Amino acid sequence: MKWQGLINKYKEYLPVSNKTPIVSLNEGNTPLIFAPHISSLIGEKIKVFLKYEGLNPTGSFKDRGMTMAISKALEDGAHAVMCASTGNTSASAAAYSARAGLKCIVLIPKGAIALGKLAQALIHKAHVIAIDGNFDDALTLVKEITNKYPVTLVNSLNPYRIEGQTTGAYEVCDQLGSPPDILSIPVGNAGNITAYWKGFKRYQEAGKIESLPKMLGFQAAGAAPIVNKKIIEDPKTIATAIKIGNPASWQSAEAARDESNGLIDSVTDEEILNAYKILSSKEGVFVEPASAASVAGILKLAQNNYFTENDEYNIVCVLTGHGLKDPDRAIKSIEEPVIIPAKVESVLKEIGFE
Repeated sequence: MKWQGLINKYKEYLPVSNKTPIVSLNEGNTPLIFAPHISSLIGEKIKVFLKYEGLNPTGSFKDRGMTMAISKALEDGAHAVMCASTGNTSASAAAYSARAGLKCIVLIPKGAIALGKLAQALIHKAHVIAIDGNFDDALTLVKEITNKYPVTLVNSLNPYRIEGQTTGAYEVCDQLGSPPDILSIPVGNAGNITAYWKGFKRYQEAGKIESLPKMLGFQAAGAAPIVNKKIIEDPKTIATAIKIGNPASWQSAEAARDESNGLIDSVTDEEILNAYKILSSKEGVFVEPASAASVAGILKLAQNNYFTENDEYNIVCVLTGHGLKDPDRAIKSIEEPVIIPAKVESVLKEIGFE
């Protein structure tokens, strides 16, 4: 059957009815890619798979929640939606709002949004406002405004966002043929780890799977409030998508960690960039830096002997966004092309065929 988006595929597990006007860009159905090189770095009997969410319509996992949030906003008669964003939420909200004919208002932290994401929000005609503050300041403003005025909040505080994102868990199980032993995922505002855990539990309750995975979440070291057990007033990391000091889904992320006997840890920017380069140069998968936190995390655990020689695990690493979301970071991470004369002999010399 032709793929028609998440809501059509998984509607029996989602809070929709025949009256819900489905706003879809055929999101979901993203590939689960075996990663042989990364597997070899983790353990001899361990298989690592990459859930490549960068192939959603706007290039990130946010589309999973946004198709639900915008569909329900339209069902409820909304005329405008609003979000705070470090980039991916704004891109997704703007695209789905354009599809639905809704006004979209976005608050972003000044100078803290990657160029690719800002371009998306603007081209989809969102009303983008940069504030002199961080993401948490922007979210505080959005919550206050949407509580007082007829504008629908579409950050992950919106329960329909979380519902849509549960579909990532369903897909992983369907594609793998069983639940993974471990799910590794970046943690910023913590809605995604919350959603995946909710999805796995719901699939188990429905009899679709028998066991539940261990949930491993990873924050950037300079933006790790859950790890440090305190709000980070001025978070710092090159991974802008998880540069959040006071996660909206903090408690539910801790519940996912504790109920699954998992962990939430931090990885440094250096570890994130190392994983970012391994993904692109060894696995052929280009992601934005925050996405690489899930891989950086399991590499760190492997170095700390978290996995034993006898472990036979299927590990799924969620890669949350495409590399073209943050082209500047990619350019800074590589050597620029050499410039040579336009002659055959010059090319041959450069590639070693003298």
